[in-house]
Amino acid sequence: MAQATVYIDTNRVISPISPLLFSGFAEHMGRCIYEGIYDPTVPQADEHGLRRDVLAALRDLNLRAIRYPGGNFLSGYHWEDGIGPKDQRPRRRNLAWKTIETNQFGTDEFMHFCRELNAEPILGVNMGTGTIQDAANLVEYCNAPVGTFYSDLRARYGQAEPYGVKYWCIGNEMDGPWQIGHLPADEYGRKALEAVKMMRWHDPSIEAVLCGSSHAQMPTYPEWDRVTLEIAWEHVNYHSMHYYASNHADDTASYLALSVDFENCVDTLAGVLRYVKAKRRSQHEVYLAWDEWNVWYKDRSSEGNWAEAPHLSEEVYNLEDALVVAQWMNVFLRKADVLKIACLAQIVNAISPITTTRDRLLKHTTYYPFMLFSRMASGNALDVLVKAPMVETRQFGDVPVLDVASSHNTETNASAIFIVNRHQTDPVTVDLRWQALTPRRVKSAYQLAGTDPKAVNTFDDPDCIIARAITPPAVYDGSVTLQLPPLSFTALEVELGEDGAVP
Repeated sequence: MAQATVYIDTNRVISPISPLLFSGFAEHMGRCIYEGIYDPTVPQADEHGLRRDVLAALRDLNLRAIRYPGGNFLSGYHWEDGIGPKDQRPRRRNLAWKTIETNQFGTDEFMHFCRELNAEPILGVNMGTGTIQDAANLVEYCNAPVGTFYSDLRARYGQAEPYGVKYWCIGNEMDGPWQIGHLPADEYGRKALEAVKMMRWHDPSIEAVLCGSSHAQMPTYPEWDRVTLEIAWEHVNYHSMHYYASNHADDTASYLALSVDFENCVDTLAGVLRYVKAKRRSQHEVYLAWDEWNVWYKDRSSEGNWAEAPHLSEEVYNLEDALVVAQWMNVFLRKADVLKIACLAQIVNAISPITTTRDRLLKHTTYYPFMLFSRMASGNALDVLVKAPMVETRQFGDVPVLDVASSHNTETNASAIFIVNRHQTDPVTVDLRWQALTPRRVKSAYQLAGTDPKAVNTFDDPDCIIARAITPPAVYDGSVTLQLPPLSFTALEVELGEDGAVP
């Protein structure tokens, strides 16, 4: 059996972990909104039309923020269509996904949804067909005190107090020719700059997310990022990045090493941030927002044939997908110094860990690693040292068999450790050794594992691949030894003492 050692030192802090790393994304795409979040026709609907079973599943994910309303949908969306009496809202053609948009769910419904989940709203403004005036008007509608046109409109529709939306995405994937109103980098940068200026004149406290490259294979990557940041740097707080993972080649070994590529993408854009800050001689900081990320390749259906809420991109996630998601979230912790927002795309039905039918709800394999990270990772991200055997991959060469991240909450003195065993057939014995505070006990331990990387959860077998509680390993001489099965993700919560370094 392979042997590995992980060294954990609570003094080796990477950065405080932003809670917004555990956020989601909801778009008017397929059945995410209608038949997902909102469906007043089903028995599970509450008095506002929200599905109670979906709310419960999302509460368990502990989402800190939700980005809305798109996505590609955003670039053709006029937010005023989605407010006011529902019987007066227009039906529109959604050109992004070729569906019919009823506008029965809009800004005010989304705000109520966020409050139900105790999640921060992250609102997007249309930089495609929309104007900078439209963007400013939406900030007035959401954040201004009553006494002017749009704030009074909000009050008339039932919300007298301002919503106080803090986070704003200035468009979506504007580098992409597929985007409605696509713009070259310099034109988008100038439009975004002027939009943010107007928006901040309504509310100086807002924080803005600039559109970054849609993916690393774009011919303009990372030049797009440099150009737009040089134009708008002083007026934005975050720069977005998107990535959808795939295993088209059915190369499980390489797929289970994708964290190498995830880190490379962060490092590239972190370098761009440092370059632009230096070039502008700026004291201002801009961070990264990975506001679309997920596995997406088995179901890429994206044309709805002008139906209402068609089944689009309803990915079915398997064990290897869950292990990729777990590694992705390990990267979030390892890059916590520059990465401050991350939004799982999406949260219901379309590219989602949750699928609904009229009367049932299924949690896919990827639901469980997100849930464990969101519940357990808090405080500071730690720079752990991993000594482990290597596994060979076609795409990335040799990589360590284990992918590891850790956190430490100084207030509760709890440490969380997250470990993926990439090996497809071999277990690994790992020694966890603390080099500062001594572990007192392992409070809880969970494991997601299986023998078939393609195993999935179904409505008939919903618990095939889930996170199961395992017996917490004992502490001996300041260390913990753990047997990790192949194709596994393990999460531990450890209570630390205050009695100094381990000898």
